[in-house]
Amino acid sequence: MRPITRSALRPYVCPSCRSSSFSGRRRFGSKSDQAPDVYDVVCVGGGPAGLGLLAALRASPVTSKLRVALVETQDLQKARAWNLDAQHFSNRVSSLTPSSVSFLQKIGAWEHLDTDRAQQYQEMQVWDGETGSRITFDWSTETSPFEDLPTVATMTENTNLVRGLLSRIAASGDENLSIFSNTTVSSIENGTSQPDGPDLSAWPVLSLAPTNSSQSQSPTRIAARLLVGADGINSPVRRFADIATEGWDYNRHGVVATLSLADPDSPSFPIGTRTAYQRFLPVLGGPIALLPLPNNHATLVWSTTVENAAYLKSLSPKAFIAMVNAAFRLSSADLKYMMRMERPATPASDYEDSHESELTWRLQHTPQAAHVPPMVNGVQEGSVASFPLRFRHASTYISPRVALVGDAAHVIHPLAGQGLNLGIGDVASLSKTIEYAVTHGMDVGDILTLERYTAERWAVNAKIGGVCDMLHKIYNVPGQGPVAWGRSLGLEVIDRLPFVKGFLMKNAEG
Repeated sequence: MRPITRSALRPYVCPSCRSSSFSGRRRFGSKSDQAPDVYDVVCVGGGPAGLGLLAALRASPVTSKLRVALVETQDLQKARAWNLDAQHFSNRVSSLTPSSVSFLQKIGAWEHLDTDRAQQYQEMQVWDGETGSRITFDWSTETSPFEDLPTVATMTENTNLVRGLLSRIAASGDENLSIFSNTTVSSIENGTSQPDGPDLSAWPVLSLAPTNSSQSQSPTRIAARLLVGADGINSPVRRFADIATEGWDYNRHGVVATLSLADPDSPSFPIGTRTAYQRFLPVLGGPIALLPLPNNHATLVWSTTVENAAYLKSLSPKAFIAMVNAAFRLSSADLKYMMRMERPATPASDYEDSHESELTWRLQHTPQAAHVPPMVNGVQEGSVASFPLRFRHASTYISPRVALVGDAAHVIHPLAGQGLNLGIGDVASLSKTIEYAVTHGMDVGDILTLERYTAERWAVNAKIGGVCDMLHKIYNVPGQGPVAWGRSLGLEVIDRLPFVKGFLMKNAEG
């Protein structure tokens, strides 16, 4: 936890702690005589978590009069102007649980999203590529055969969500609101006691500068009663607060792409039901998931080794499509062979790709399960990309006048699609904590006020992150040994125990 000055200590801090805790005060950046502009809440980071917090505070009658600010390095005007036609989708897509959607509806943000670009799905098929054991996630055991299946999750592009949140914030008016777009936090330091003003000695003071400015100018300085870090895995706010993190890199990359699908072989029942698919591939380093988007499109998330990710990104569109179709249908031995095939020297546009012909031949000799997804028949140009997979968890989410949300507090493996949902859960909890403080006349930045937030979220996020980490490790053991046997038995047992499966789904729902 960062050191603060002696004058900021409360009377309930014992004398020995007062004398020992703050012998040397750490500062970030140079001092300035300029009195900072004072805000109740300053949020650094303009992604879904940061914008979600701002929208929540502006939506509540209790907190709407707080003076709030958002600082974002990127140009938010580009996010406001983002627009794609109905046949093209961003490759950064998230799966929102019903509780996340409910929160967005509560704060009035959902109505600002383009819901024609969002896709609900009612079922998820998950199976082991080594043993063939599988589990189906849906709410069929809790609904009658004459009802439509409730939603498991809703897919939407992150850019659609960001644009919707910006629109909701704009609709709240500009009173007591400042948005510093295209702005960098050049330094953060503890404030000082002002001779003719408030004592800011325990308040974070931020120096702001234009991101792309080539002119030398005095930075804007703002002070925060509460500074919220929604600024990602390498959070400067977390570094300022001196909050430690634990974690590791998985030495895996997530390959993403936007795909178009062939029509399914048989119509879904009930009509309109959409399904997500995930197959664990230990021999290739992780699971592959195909998640539905509108207009018979889907988003791909394939967790695999760094070498395999580089190989997949280097393939021609035809070869890439063949590899995705193979990953849901062929055996581990076949997949290993195809992942090592030589790439053609010229683009495969006018002739049949070798991967494509190899897949066609092998499918003739491979029995097909009934739960495989429709064949992929196209990949959106420029949508194939990858990102490193990591696990991180902060030792605490709070420090005096500082709170962390989203990736600044935790980063987990994407195999369960819970990363953004955990961030939205953080925002819902922190906004509720701030609302409680305002209602009861408490200081929103006081450490005792913020304890409510970290007590509600830290253990929940640690549990979900730990489960995802355990699943990643268990399903990266190839072969038919005791580990494979154990995980296969576990899947089959859970699939046959509706109350256990329902419990897991409700926990994942939030």
